[in-house]
Amino acid sequence: MQIPHFRFYTKSDILSLTKVRRYETKLGEQVHVLSEDHGPDTFQKIDTRYVIIGIPEDIGVQANGGVGGAATGWISFLQSFLNIQSNDFLSGDDICVAGHFDFGDLQYLIERNAQNEEERIEAFRHAVYTIDEEVEKLVKAVVSAGKIPIVIGGGHNNCYPLLKGAAKGLHQDLQIPLPQINAINLDAHTDYRPAEGRHSGNGFRYAEDDGFLQKYCVVGIQENYLQQNVWVDIVNNPFFDCITYEDIFLHGKRDFQQAIAHAISFTDDTWCGIELDLDVVQGTLCSAGTPSGVLPIHARQYVNLCAGNAKCAYLHICEGAVRLTNGRTDETTGKLITYLVTDFIKMHSSEK
Repeated sequence: MQIPHFRFYTKSDILSLTKVRRYETKLGEQVHVLSEDHGPDTFQKIDTRYVIIGIPEDIGVQANGGVGGAATGWISFLQSFLNIQSNDFLSGDDICVAGHFDFGDLQYLIERNAQNEEERIEAFRHAVYTIDEEVEKLVKAVVSAGKIPIVIGGGHNNCYPLLKGAAKGLHQDLQIPLPQINAINLDAHTDYRPAEGRHSGNGFRYAEDDGFLQKYCVVGIQENYLQQNVWVDIVNNPFFDCITYEDIFLHGKRDFQQAIAHAISFTDDTWCGIELDLDVVQGTLCSAGTPSGVLPIHARQYVNLCAGNAKCAYLHICEGAVRLTNGRTDETTGKLITYLVTDFIKMHSSEK
């Protein structure tokens, strides 16, 4: 299983980020690693249910004309996650921290050689295909081994290789007759823009066009940022549904938990990818952050409800940043992602 841009972690990598303290046990002391690529059956060799993978890249976001910074979320999350307490609520024994992708060489080549903004965006869109191929391959290997990938981005472009890899992995593991799954997305945007070249705004469009996405329900869309042509495509597609932020929090058509329950019910006929774009969470540092969005507690409720009630193929948390290329910073992003990941594992492991 050759994945050129993926780096497998060793135990010393994990412990170098873990602040060991007397009379305490940190999660970093308990989680498992793979250390290296063992071939096609790499993930069969590890006796854990959850495999955490980092995709710290800005390429998909910049291919969509966004502000870079999503690459900084992974290490902030990892430093926070490894230093929480290992206890009866979550011990780390069922978690493997596999490693992360490093696409820095692609970023460097584009920054160095692109002559203008148009050429730069086209180069970024071309580079996303390389990311798609490698992420799909890794996720397929994880899922076909019966594991649940927990993927921290990176841009939302990675929903496409996640859906594709998970669908192929479940099909290979004889869990589904066709490589096609559903998705629930808590997001301020649909990420269903036209197929104009790959970027962070059209991953679900490509997944549907290529036959890997069956049903899709997105919750929390901001009406001000919903393109008319995309809206028309969604309302005319019986396999798609959406609930806007305004319908929940302004018009009261459903409360938040009812909206999530609807999304779970809509997609409950097969395995489902659980997507959370942090630009939906008010005040979270992202390329497209918002001053008016769901609260962190809503994001935690979403993950918790999906973990306990949906047939989860994977969890994907994306777009969060600690530093944006425009200079804005927020050191708490990694801690928020940690809450979301631990909420998911606690509830999912208790229900399954």
